[in-house]
Amino acid sequence: MTQISSADHSYRAVCFDLDGTLLPMDLHEFLSSYYKALAAFAVAHGCNAVEVSKALDAGIAKMLNHEEGRTNHDVFWEVFCRNMDQPDRDWEALFTQFYEDEFGTLGANVVPNPAAARAIETLRAKGYPLVLTTMPLFPRRAVEWRLQWAGVDPSAFERLTTYDNSTSTKPHGAYYQENLDVLGLSGEEVLMVGNNTVEDLAFTKLGADAFLVTDCLLNPNDMDVNEVRHGTLEEFAAWVETLPNCENPA
Repeated sequence: MTQISSADHSYRAVCFDLDGTLLPMDLHEFLSSYYKALAAFAVAHGCNAVEVSKALDAGIAKMLNHEEGRTNHDVFWEVFCRNMDQPDRDWEALFTQFYEDEFGTLGANVVPNPAAARAIETLRAKGYPLVLTTMPLFPRRAVEWRLQWAGVDPSAFERLTTYDNSTSTKPHGAYYQENLDVLGLSGEEVLMVGNNTVEDLAFTKLGADAFLVTDCLLNPNDMDVNEVRHGTLEEFAAWVETLPNCENPA
């Protein structure tokens, strides 16, 4: 078993990534299935699948890099509609239907890791406020579905980052600062739990402590993971049992 160092200071909140951290999935496979399902849904509703796919790509690209001050939701729909032949159609209402129904079927073959729910339950019992700092490119319903696939109750979190309550994305510091501002905390008071050495560990630049989950590790910058506390999700669940109760929650 990996030797995991103990926490060197107390936390007032714990932030979690979702895909590849609490939710065991191959992101590329998921995105492929997502695009296929959305294309089929579009065709069934009289849309051009290629046009929808291109507009979706354009909207996502804009969310990933845009000026601060506007929600990702507003930026996405402005770009998406501009790239569609029927810009005045109520595309958001149509997508809402997709996320309520078809999107949920994408998790049919996901096998949750029981350690996810166990870690969440342990932290809640110890009084830690929890925030799901997942990449905010989706509406809330899509985030709730993915938590359910992971075997985790969405109500366990004080905040879920979604495209309508976020004005930036990972790995931008503005995304993490926005979450700190909502919590009323400084970075030093937060533990970030994630699987991506770039997107999730960017939080450490604001002073956050980190735990890198290695089951579905993404290490695009070839970081030496020994530089940060790390282990499997099972090991993380065991590690949080050693944390003291949260004496000053956010």
